[in-house]
Amino acid sequence: MPSRVLCLGGGAGGPAARRVRLLLRQVVGGGAAAARYGRSEVRALHSSGDTVTIGDVSFKLKTPKNPELVPQNYMTESLAQSVVHHLRWIMQKDLLGQDVFLIGPPGPLRRSIAMQYLELTKREVEYIALSRDTTETDLKQRREIRDGSAFYLDQCAVRAATEGRILVLEGLEKAERNVLPVLNNLLENREMQLEDGRFLMSADRYDKLLQEHTKSELDAWKIVRVSEDFRVIALGLPVPKYSGNPLDPPLRSRFQARDVYHLPFKDHLQLLYSIGSNISTERISQLLSFATTLCSQESSTLGLPDFPLDSLSAAVQILDSFPMMSVQHVIDRLYPYHLFLGKEGRTAVKDMLKRFELQDSEKHLFPRKITRVESVHGNKPFKADVTVQIGEKEVTFQVPAGTGMFKNHSRSDTFIRTSSHNQLLAEMMQSHMVKDMCLIGGKGCGKTVIAKEFADILGYSIEPIMLYQDMTARDLLQQRYTLPNGDTAWRPSPLVTAALEGKLVLLDGIHRINPGTLAVLQRLIHDRELTLYDGTRLLREDRYQNVKEELQLSDEKLQERSIFPIHPSFRIVVLAEPPVIGSTTQQWLGPEFLTLFLFHNVRSLSKSEEIEVIKQMIPNVPSAAVEKLLSVTHKLRETNDATAQSLASFLSTRQLLRICRRLSQHPDESLYDAVNKACLSRFLPNLAKSALHKNLQDSGIETSPDDTEKLEGKDYTCEISNGILKIGSVTMPIYNSAEKMKVPDVLFYENAQHMMVMEDMLKDFLLGEHLLLVGNQGVGKNKVVDRFLHLLNRPREYLQLHRDTTVQSLTLQPSVKDGLIIYEDSPLVKAVRFGHILVIDEADKAPTNVTCILKTLVESGEMVLSDGRRIVANHAHVEGRENVIVIHPDFRMIVLANRPGFPFLGNDFFGTLGDIFSCHAVDNPKPQSELAMLKQYGPDVPEAILQKLVAAFGELRSLADQGTINYPYSTREVVNIVKHLQKFPSEGLANVVRNVFDFDSYNNEVREILYKTLHKYGIPIGAKPTNVQLAKELPLPDHKFMGYWKVDQPGNAQKKMLCPSETQKIEVKGPVYLNIQGFPLERHEARSISFTEELAFWTLPLDEINLVCDVTVTKEEEHKNILYVTTCNPVSLYFMNISGKTGYFVDLYDLFPRTVGSVWQPFVTAAPLGNPLKGQVVLHEEESNVVLLLDTSNGALRRLLLSPDAQNSPKRTSWWNNKEVKSNYKMCREFSHKNWLVFYKETGNHLIVLDVLEGQTHTISLPISLKSVFLVAEDRWLLVENETNKKFLLTKHAHMEAQGSEVCQLHALSEEPADMGFGLTTVSTDQLSSENLSAAVGQKISSPNRIFSDEHNYATVVIGFPDLLSPSEVYSWKRNSSLSHKRASPSDPLYYGAQRKTGTAKQTNCVTLLASNQIVRILAPGDVPLKDIYPKDVTPPPAAGYLEVTDLNSKKIKYIPIPGSKSLSPYTSWLSTISDADALLAPLGKVGLVTVDMGGGVRLWETGLDSLQQSLQDWRNMIGQEDGRPVQITIQRESGLDVSSPKHGKVDPANMPHVGGNMWAGGTGGRDTAGLGGKGGPYRLDAGHRVYQVSQAEKDAVPEEVKRAAREMAEKAFKQRLKEIQMSEYDASTYERFSGAVRRQVQSLRIILDNLQAKGKERQWLRHQAVGELDDAKIIDGLTGEKAIYKRRGELEPQPGSPQQKPKRLRLVVDVSGSMYRFNGVDGRLERSMEAVCMVMEAFENYEHKFKYDIVGHSGDGFNIALVGSDKVPKNNKQRLEILKTMHAHAQFCMSGDHTLEGTEHAIREIAKEEADEYFVIILSDANLERYGIPPARFAQVLTTNTQVNAFAIFIGSLGDQADRLQRTLPAGRSFIAMDTKEIPQILQQIFTSTLLSSA
Repeated sequence: MPSRVLCLGGGAGGPAARRVRLLLRQVVGGGAAAARYGRSEVRALHSSGDTVTIGDVSFKLKTPKNPELVPQNYMTESLAQSVVHHLRWIMQKDLLGQDVFLIGPPGPLRRSIAMQYLELTKREVEYIALSRDTTETDLKQRREIRDGSAFYLDQCAVRAATEGRILVLEGLEKAERNVLPVLNNLLENREMQLEDGRFLMSADRYDKLLQEHTKSELDAWKIVRVSEDFRVIALGLPVPKYSGNPLDPPLRSRFQARDVYHLPFKDHLQLLYSIGSNISTERISQLLSFATTLCSQESSTLGLPDFPLDSLSAAVQILDSFPMMSVQHVIDRLYPYHLFLGKEGRTAVKDMLKRFELQDSEKHLFPRKITRVESVHGNKPFKADVTVQIGEKEVTFQVPAGTGMFKNHSRSDTFIRTSSHNQLLAEMMQSHMVKDMCLIGGKGCGKTVIAKEFADILGYSIEPIMLYQDMTARDLLQQRYTLPNGDTAWRPSPLVTAALEGKLVLLDGIHRINPGTLAVLQRLIHDRELTLYDGTRLLREDRYQNVKEELQLSDEKLQERSIFPIHPSFRIVVLAEPPVIGSTTQQWLGPEFLTLFLFHNVRSLSKSEEIEVIKQMIPNVPSAAVEKLLSVTHKLRETNDATAQSLASFLSTRQLLRICRRLSQHPDESLYDAVNKACLSRFLPNLAKSALHKNLQDSGIETSPDDTEKLEGKDYTCEISNGILKIGSVTMPIYNSAEKMKVPDVLFYENAQHMMVMEDMLKDFLLGEHLLLVGNQGVGKNKVVDRFLHLLNRPREYLQLHRDTTVQSLTLQPSVKDGLIIYEDSPLVKAVRFGHILVIDEADKAPTNVTCILKTLVESGEMVLSDGRRIVANHAHVEGRENVIVIHPDFRMIVLANRPGFPFLGNDFFGTLGDIFSCHAVDNPKPQSELAMLKQYGPDVPEAILQKLVAAFGELRSLADQGTINYPYSTREVVNIVKHLQKFPSEGLANVVRNVFDFDSYNNEVREILYKTLHKYGIPIGAKPTNVQLAKELPLPDHKFMGYWKVDQPGNAQKKMLCPSETQKIEVKGPVYLNIQGFPLERHEARSISFTEELAFWTLPLDEINLVCDVTVTKEEEHKNILYVTTCNPVSLYFMNISGKTGYFVDLYDLFPRTVGSVWQPFVTAAPLGNPLKGQVVLHEEESNVVLLLDTSNGALRRLLLSPDAQNSPKRTSWWNNKEVKSNYKMCREFSHKNWLVFYKETGNHLIVLDVLEGQTHTISLPISLKSVFLVAEDRWLLVENETNKKFLLTKHAHMEAQGSEVCQLHALSEEPADMGFGLTTVSTDQLSSENLSAAVGQKISSPNRIFSDEHNYATVVIGFPDLLSPSEVYSWKRNSSLSHKRASPSDPLYYGAQRKTGTAKQTNCVTLLASNQIVRILAPGDVPLKDIYPKDVTPPPAAGYLEVTDLNSKKIKYIPIPGSKSLSPYTSWLSTISDADALLAPLGKVGLVTVDMGGGVRLWETGLDSLQQSLQDWRNMIGQEDGRPVQITIQRESGLDVSSPKHGKVDPANMPHVGGNMWAGGTGGRDTAGLGGKGGPYRLDAGHRVYQVSQAEKDAVPEEVKRAAREMAEKAFKQRLKEIQMSEYDASTYERFSGAVRRQVQSLRIILDNLQAKGKERQWLRHQAVGELDDAKIIDGLTGEKAIYKRRGELEPQPGSPQQKPKRLRLVVDVSGSMYRFNGVDGRLERSMEAVCMVMEAFENYEHKFKYDIVGHSGDGFNIALVGSDKVPKNNKQRLEILKTMHAHAQFCMSGDHTLEGTEHAIREIAKEEADEYFVIILSDANLERYGIPPARFAQVLTTNTQVNAFAIFIGSLGDQADRLQRTLPAGRSFIAMDTKEIPQILQQIFTSTLLSSA
């Protein structure tokens, strides 16, 4: 039968005829190729049923019923032989009636082969792209409602079966498991039971039945015939290699498979040659060879995704137009390997490029810029001619254009062209010519802006679609809705309408969407064809025209058959963020995705370009600031350190523009704050924070304390005047709002800190920004925002997000009313429509994939709602579209979120969306602000209590920041405590704070920290009111009358002596400026658990060898007292405000080196001056008589030369003739607050009076040799003569006149009886009040008086002295044995002062407190009657000394031990010359004392009885009185009976209890009889019906035997456990030493790990469930009666093909070298390393699946000493102890030498070879590198050798500043110094938390 060419579709030369011609040409002209393939032929024959023959297989054609469903235009000019073979095989299977499965790599090839076959055999197609959202209803039947009743509509599988079409299933691996088995029976037996009761039956069975039954019978039985022409062609990827669900075995067995690999090399080459006729064949074959190599088996083992071979034709097309362009450049677009490959992958690809000589980017050119764009006239609508400059040439080519007008280079105000953008746009033009594209770039680098500019150039209108993670295929294509009559219908999505109208679709955020959902778009992108859920088909323009011509149908007719053309200019541009290389989450840029687009990498701008952009966008921005800002940004972007790069992502171009806009408005603001605000540095992990700080410093962006003070000093108030609101310095007019009820009104107490935040918010608000407030819980975010809106008078809409928030619930809430679906606007939509402020609370609780839809709203002001309405930004876009909401100009968003990271573990809202908002960190208010606020909440709460709370909570917050505790205590908690105290003032503070801290009462470690902190600030939580531990009082012996003192009368002339005085100016040398250093005071309140005389204590940072030699306090009001402490080795001065937080320190070593002349042991006393010289202090060195004046405010130091003879320093005595006792100069400072001092020399005969204000000295010459001088009053001084101890009274005028050298009188004092003579140690400078005097002497008396004290007497009162000249009475309280006699007994071993040979101590340590009538002195323990104080069996505690308090009012003595200091100076003999006890004493205010012990421990004491009683009362109030009475519950009933007149009632003789009844006296609850709890009785009467009640304390106590039993049980279990692991008790205690030291850190690390684990286990929504909660998205399906419309939470199956969760790998490299052992004695470094190892082993126990760790050591013996292998992790304490022992032994016996570098390098290299999710290497080493000649830079280089490995170095202990210097050279945040080795566990914890959280 002769072969004729048939013409299909009438008319000669129809397209089909051409197609068959091609096939024939292929067969005949096959040549060698055809011979090789066995010469397949395709013959089309013409007869009644046309036949198609391929090779030897023929198929008879049938006329299709619906010819419009037959694929068109899939046959190409020349079919490759391999394709012809595939077609022949499909035909064979078709003839056999078998279903086929085409399997092969991703790409459009398999689909086009299937379609070619259908076109060839003229079969109708039912196509469905399977995705993870496909359900059985999409395959079988779907219900729709018509006229109020539900109908079933057949879906593709059923339609295909009944109509005899071919069902093409694409993407079988995408469908969820157990969906496809519904087809099993249809495939196997061609049978299927349908939901509407029909039954599909295979053709032959049906025909058999038809022979026996009539058609109507079968119809009645609802049996339907499956056509014999029905076939299934499935297209899928091979699943182990690609990701997806593997085929279900029963399903697999029903298909015949055919491997459709890429076209064979030769065929493909032929194809490419035909496209690229302008390019040399050599370049094409190199290109193809390169691509084929990347698809080979070997490259996939390297982990390289397949090269998209199918896109090569697009690439060759570009090269064809631009033959001069670099091939490598085009390859980057097809295969952007530098974006998704790690280092090895990149080098592999580069090698291959070299191999095929494709690295031609130097020789060849890049496109530069678009020079012009013009529309093409004539018969080609929607085309544009674009001219692009490439090199020097210009090339013009045609591209599709949009439907609007071209905006030819309108320099739009928002788009600034930089050269890189010009180049990018030109490249995009080239890609646009052939294919859709994908722009990849980081956050905020301008992807959207570029895409919009691109659209404008070509006149496209844009359709932005924000993609989110749980977007379904339906959301992408069509959604259901109801018509007004209740019928269900489908509404096309924006994507579909854009395709029909020819817009440019921007798919934003494709990296978020699930790859399975994207599958539905593959056919649209490859073939421009789409089948929708309601059966609508969209065809490519040429195919649509084909159908139209062949069927001679009009557009309307085709639309009735629901076939629509896709507009020829429709294009898709996809925006994505680059994949994270090496992360475990699935790479979205996989082989399948690569076939869809051409990729363009949007790099962030270069520095110069960025400056250009900023300057043009914001003309008046200060340029110096911009320069600094960009230098730090680019520095961060360019490093390869992960931390720095994560910081750089916060400083995107978008964020920089925001900072600059703000700076242009407020140029005086500090850049430092701006950058910190943009990065939210307040909440960064410590590592990142330090890295940021270091980088800012390097770029010269710094902050100084002055700036912060200036900020805090500003006036932050808000006022509203004539409609203008002013906050701080910013003003804004107030809004006129119609909706008053929506304006928040909130109780708000203003404080400076919140006002600062609000001022800041207002600045950004005025710039038009949306705000994001981030902070811990309870810091007042909501309050601040509500107050802010209240002040602005703006109405608010409020949205609270949570875990289950969906995109739908953010925008619209659907509900059903009378069978119609109605959408309620959410607050978001209302705010947009009416211009309200939308407050979104708890934004971090919602999944980020939900909140990211806010981005389009904020950025482009567009958003599509689920009911089809859309929100647009400006009116211009409305253009007659209906369903459009225009954003109201006043609309703003304020988002509130908790801080990212632990312990909130929300989603990182800031990380994903931070850069589209202006961020503000809201912190707890600063102490002053918080105090001010609390005062307003609790006006009646004593301020002392508020201060305690503020201080304690401040400390707890800083602990939370350091990570010591997990919960960040906030202002909210404090406010609640204060409110409680305000309402119930009688409740104790200690009880009320438990309302906050009882949460932690079961976690012992945390509880310990909390209690310690609260106790430190004197909050007695856990104390009992009975815990009063005041010192024991002993009786004071009675006072005795001792005799009289007489002042010799002046009448007796020879007794009266005149003393001349002369006046001189002082010489002043100086000033020299000294450095004043501050140090923090860790002040601890002492009255926490128990009540003692001690008030508070803190420690000065003294060296071990320093000695305290003088203590003095200024005489001021209580809280302003300043304490001065001088030390003498080296000489320095410490001074601090008694109630302050900071102390200051001045080093005077340069002025007093250890040996000046003969001064070997300098002894310096201090005298603080008063007004107007406040803050100045005179220092006096006693041996050399040097007098210095120091101004403590600025460090100015002047030397005062008192007398000319003081210059010649005492002659140097050689050390051997040291027999003479040197005499010292003394300073009397009793009146230093009046600014005058008296100096004298022991054994000298001059008194020098220094008047500091006048700058003069008055020298008084005396006729006697002095021993001591006491200034008993300003004008009367008591002198004691040397040797004889005779006393003299010197009288002088109170103010020496400067002019006259005036004469003083000296009176001798005679004592009667004479043997009374005693040496005085102290004399009071003022008198006792008359009450105190009367109480002391025991008779009512009022007279001048002075109190004396010395070794023999507790006290002596001289009445009448010094003012009255009559004889003064002397009364004494004698000691039983005087103190000085004790000196000789060295028997007391505790006290080493006893060995001293001669001389008394320089400090007397005795103080008279006149107000409380007490004399206090410090005694050495040997002078104290210890056996009277302590019971027999108690050993006295070691004490630095005892305060002996002699109380003359109560006639009692108390001895209060001063706790011993932690460290004591080795210079004991020197110490003993300073003071008898190891402490010094000074009075503080009127009744207080301060002692400083030799270790620098400062303690404040309170000894006065009255003040002690008052304090005890306060302390008990803080604890809260539990008076032990039972608490009664009374209910007051209104009983309705009137109260008759009150009466006593009858007295029951039997005295029985009575309740109610109004008759008996002494009942409870009667109406008007006397009794308890009645209604109107005259008085309460308790007739003694006592409820016997156990006291509260007894009830609380657990019986002793129960406690004992519990203890024994625990011990027994412990021993049993030891026995099991064969550990001796000695070993157990050794291990405990290490384990106990790190218990807290282990605990907190484990808490964090647990939380991470919990976060990873967060359950997800599972859709399409038959039970659960109603899924809003399926509400219509519910109306129609579908079952699977629910969603529920469940464990999400890991995505098919997603990589296994690999554990994190940690390697700890410890230094076990000899130096660790050697210096262990100095700073315990070896033990700390052992603790760190112990901590790692304990913390990661039982987390082996998450963390694999091993520990290696390095020492002189080698660099890889295995201590713990990752597979042999120690399981119990014994094994752990073994490892610690090994470490110790190794350090003891190894060779010296250092292998830190090699150890580090080896660890980093080895660890990276293993499979893991993340790598950590932590090196513990001492900073001894230089000693072994290792340069720090080399070490820095080693630390960062591998970017995948996070390497950290912790330097332990260092000699001098080695570690500091090292740290400066190492990368920021990578090195730590643990000077105090206790910090190592803390540092490890920091490392883990900050890095784990970033990757969790």
